[in-house]
Amino acid sequence: MRVKNGRRWNHNIHYHPRILGAVPGGAKHALDVGCGEGMLARELRQAVPHVTGIDLHAPSIDQAREYPDDINYIVGDFLTHPFEPASFDLIASVATLHHMDAATGLARMRDLLRPGGVLAVVGLAWSTIPDLPRDLAGVVVGTVHRAVKGIWKHSSPTVWPPPVTYAQMRALAAEILPGSQYRRHLLLRYSIIWRKPQD
Repeated sequence: MRVKNGRRWNHNIHYHPRILGAVPGGAKHALDVGCGEGMLARELRQAVPHVTGIDLHAPSIDQAREYPDDINYIVGDFLTHPFEPASFDLIASVATLHHMDAATGLARMRDLLRPGGVLAVVGLAWSTIPDLPRDLAGVVVGTVHRAVKGIWKHSSPTVWPPPVTYAQMRALAAEILPGSQYRRHLLLRYSIIWRKPQD
């Protein structure tokens, strides 16, 4: 675990600005799905007054609770935890969706959003042959980033390989979140941004 200039960096943290830039104006309640030790949740708390983080990995939640903040951390399964439907203005998830059935996870996030709320996901998927040129470029750029910034490795469990391809994730997003913005990023990640229609 190497951190240069006092700042953490890895491929997931690199895309936190994608999540933070999607926070809707006036958001009061945010949920970080798969929050780990809470880095993104703490960043969200700077913009949203009430933030909840949920993760199955109890040691990571213990680390998150060591920080002096008012974030509500839950050890639990996002898919089954008894959240109130339509109770969040923002739902964020970074490198978590591939730990669950992606369709079920997206549908659950959709249902927990209030009308007008925003879903912001950064995730990993499995590459197929058309993805390989972009992946190669991403490996080169990622190597440069690591050399300059170091790399921070989280303590949460990992899943590899991801069970869904990039093309399948694009299709799922279009089906479950009509009108969502799917984007394939250089550093071996994709993002989905979706605003839930008003009633």
